[in-house]
Amino acid sequence: MKTPENLDLDHDRQQRCGFPEVVYGAGKTPEEIVSALTSIADRSGIALATRVDDSVGTSIANHITDAQWHPRSRCISIDRSERERQGQVTIICAGSSDLPVAQEAQLTADLAGARTEVIADAGVAGIHRILSHDERLRSSNALIVVAGMEGALPSVVAGRVAVPVIAVPTSVGYGASFGGVTALLGMLCSCAAGISVVNIDNGFGAGIVAARINRLACEGGPASGR
Repeated sequence: MKTPENLDLDHDRQQRCGFPEVVYGAGKTPEEIVSALTSIADRSGIALATRVDDSVGTSIANHITDAQWHPRSRCISIDRSERERQGQVTIICAGSSDLPVAQEAQLTADLAGARTEVIADAGVAGIHRILSHDERLRSSNALIVVAGMEGALPSVVAGRVAVPVIAVPTSVGYGASFGGVTALLGMLCSCAAGISVVNIDNGFGAGIVAARINRLACEGGPASGR
């Protein structure tokens, strides 16, 4: 596989922002993804590509040393840093259909240096499932709550803990969910305090925000009031 050498990559981003440039795989050729990931990993020790076409994900990863293909989240990651993970970011996933977005968020936060854990199938239709995890949620530095349908889960979680909640609406749901717009608007209109909302299916964005909160908490001590 030939690799193009004319990609204009932002190799100073890790120094400025704490995480290297991420390769958005949609619309890029396999050669462009290989070239970008290799160049970023060689300089930063870590690299991430999101939204990679699942028909070429395995092939791309096989062309890069230490690359790992994550088929469900359609991501490719490289981690040569050997860093010890710190703190805790917990990802709560409403249903199995939301797992691709939840796993993208987890992978991002993990590469950014956070310990991560996913609590799956904890949607409001079976409210007892999330209520049983209160202590785990309260001991985290940041929570990512991923949900489609009506998007009610972040409000439930934020009403029970004093931990920052990043809500991620997904495009999962029946017709009136409008591809995630219903969940997005529900999360934006939440009456629970402490929620911030990223765009539909944006697990990567949520993972970065949570990792930054986690890093600040680790540097300055755990947040009070839990």
